[in-house]
Amino acid sequence: MLLLSCTNLTRGYDRGPLFEDVSFELYHGERVGLVGPNGAGKSTLLRILAGKDTPDKGDIRFHAGARGLLLEQDAEIAQGRTLFEEAKSAFAELLTAQEEMVRTAEELANAKTEVERKALAARYDRLNELLRHNDAYTVDHKVEEVLHGLGFRKEDYGRALETFSGGQQRRLLLAKLLLSSPDILLLDEPSNHLDIGATRWLESYLVQQPQAMLIVSHDRYFLDKVTTKIFELQAKKITAYPGNYKQYLRLRQERYEVELKNWEAQQEYIEKQEEYIRRVHYGQLAKQAQSRRKALERLERVDKPTLVQAPSMHFDEVVRSGDVVFEAHDLGMAYDRPLFEHLNFSLPRGKRLGIMGPNGSGKTTLLKILLGEIEPTAGEVKRGHLVDPGYLDQHLQMLPEDKQVIRAVWPYPDPEIDEKKMRDLLGRFGLSGDIVFQNVGELSGGERSRVALARLVALGVNVLILDEPTNHLDIWACEALEQALLEYEGTLIVVSHDRYFLNRVVDLLIVLEDGHAQVIHGNYDTYELFRATRQIAEHKAPGQPREQAPARASNKPAKRKRKFAYRKVEELEADIATHESRLLEMESALASAELYRDPPKLKETMQSFEDTKVKLQQLYEHWEEAVELN
Repeated sequence: MLLLSCTNLTRGYDRGPLFEDVSFELYHGERVGLVGPNGAGKSTLLRILAGKDTPDKGDIRFHAGARGLLLEQDAEIAQGRTLFEEAKSAFAELLTAQEEMVRTAEELANAKTEVERKALAARYDRLNELLRHNDAYTVDHKVEEVLHGLGFRKEDYGRALETFSGGQQRRLLLAKLLLSSPDILLLDEPSNHLDIGATRWLESYLVQQPQAMLIVSHDRYFLDKVTTKIFELQAKKITAYPGNYKQYLRLRQERYEVELKNWEAQQEYIEKQEEYIRRVHYGQLAKQAQSRRKALERLERVDKPTLVQAPSMHFDEVVRSGDVVFEAHDLGMAYDRPLFEHLNFSLPRGKRLGIMGPNGSGKTTLLKILLGEIEPTAGEVKRGHLVDPGYLDQHLQMLPEDKQVIRAVWPYPDPEIDEKKMRDLLGRFGLSGDIVFQNVGELSGGERSRVALARLVALGVNVLILDEPTNHLDIWACEALEQALLEYEGTLIVVSHDRYFLNRVVDLLIVLEDGHAQVIHGNYDTYELFRATRQIAEHKAPGQPREQAPARASNKPAKRKRKFAYRKVEELEADIATHESRLLEMESALASAELYRDPPKLKETMQSFEDTKVKLQQLYEHWEEAVELN
C-alpha cells in the first residue's frame, strides 16, 4: 500500500540547492536506507517529510491517512517526569481513551433514561474497540520491553529525566518513537548512542515491524541487517537501489560502469560527427554536414556519471618496531566494580587489534593502560622495543581549537612550516583550499577527525591507537580510512562500535562485557559466529555433545550460574499452564462492560493482568534454565 509520495522536491540555502526535483514513493513495509555524503541534505529531507521544514518547491502527499514521525539527531525532551512516565506518554491518546472509557462506564451506571444509556453504551463500545484493537491493556509491558532493549535498567525507570545524560535522553526519544508506532518511521542516525547489544536489539525489533521506514545511518552493518531498499542522495538527486547496503554497493558499481560506457560511446559518436562536419562543411557535402550538425543539436546528451569521491587517505612509511608491540599478563582493572580481569594477549607488529564492548565496559580505560596513562589494578603490560604510539581520542582533544588547521597538524610548537608539505598531507585526507587556514574549532566533526588523522601521519608514529575513529565520518570517508589502515605498515589498536569497520580492518578482537574479557582471533563476523555457536551449545539438552567454538579464546567464559532456585521442569510447566489460564480469564474480564462500571475493580484487574504477564515471563525463563541445568 502506498503511504507517501514526493514529487519534484527542491530545497536549498544560500550556497545553492541541496537537492533538485527529487521524486520517490514509500510503501507499507518498506525499510529504506537513505545514504549520501555529509552535507548532501539527508537530514533536511527527513525534516521536510516530518513537516519541520518546507521545500522550496515540490509536493508531499501522505496516503490512506498515514502519519510520519521523526527521530531527530538533536532534540530536546520535556523535564519533570520520570523515565517510565515519559516513555509511556507515547501512548497518550490510548491512555486518554482509557480514562474516558472509565468515565463513560461510570456515567452509564448512573444513566437515567434509555436514550442516554444507548448513547453512552455506543461510546463505550467504540472506546473499548479502540483499546482492544491497539492492545492497550499491555502498555506497561510494551514500555518495559523497549526500554530494556535500548539498554535502560529497571532501577532507572523511576529516575527524573534531568538526571540522564544527553545520549540517554536521545535513547528515550527513540523509545518513544518506537512505542508511538507511526505508519512511517523517519529515523535520523537511530543507532547513535547505542552500544552493540542495544543496536542488535534495535535491528531485530525494526525488521519485525510492519511500518514503512526511511533511515539515515552511517552504520553500514545496521543498513545491511535492516533495509530492503537504498536511496542514494548525491549530486542533488536520488537514485534508488533494491536490496540492502551490500547489494547497493554492487549495483551502484554496475550501474556506474554501464552509464560510463554509454557516456563514452556517445562522446565517441559526437567526436566523429564533429570531425566529419569540420572536414566537409563546404563543397558538395556541405548539406550533409549541415544535416549532421542539426542532428547533433537535437541529440539528448548523456551526463557523465559520477561516484561519490572519498578522500584518498594513506599513511607514510614508519620506523619498524620490535616483533611484539604489547604483551598483557593477567591484566585487570576495577573501580567500584571490575571492568575486566585475567586478560592475556600478545600483539605482534603489523597486527590490527579491535576492542569492543558495551558503554562503560572499560574500552577507553584499556587504551589508557596500554598508553601508560593509567595503572591497572592487576597484572602488567609490557611495551615492545621502539614502540612509538599515537593516540586519537574520541573527543579529538589532541587538536588545539584556537589554531589554524595547518599549524594544528604540524607537530612542533613554532616551526618554519613547510607549507607545501603540510598542504599535500592535508589534501590526502580531503582537506584543501581555504579550510587549511580555518581554526580547528570552526570545523565540522568529520573535518576535525581527518585533521587528527593527518596529525598522526605528521608525527610519524608506528602504532596507531584510535578511539572511535569513524564517529564523525560519512560512509565514503570510512571506506577510505579502512583502506588506508589495511595498507598501513605499522600496528593498529582501535576501539570501535562500528561492526562493518571492525569486520574489514581487524584480525584480532578483544570483547569486554560483564566484567570479563575475551580474545577472538579474527574479526567481528568471527565473534558473531562464536557467539551464535555458544548460544546453540548453551541451549542443548544435557548429555548432548557441545559444538566446537570456531575461534580460540584466551579467556574462557564463566560457567553459567543459576538465576532461579531449583525446581522440577514438570512443576514449572504446571505453574505456567495455571498462569496462562489466569491471563485468558483476565483478558475476557477486561473485554466486559460490567467491569468498567466498577473503577476500583477495573484498576485492580488491570494491575493483576500486568503482574501475571511479568510472572509468566519469569516462569518461561525459569523453565528454560531448568531444561538446561537440571
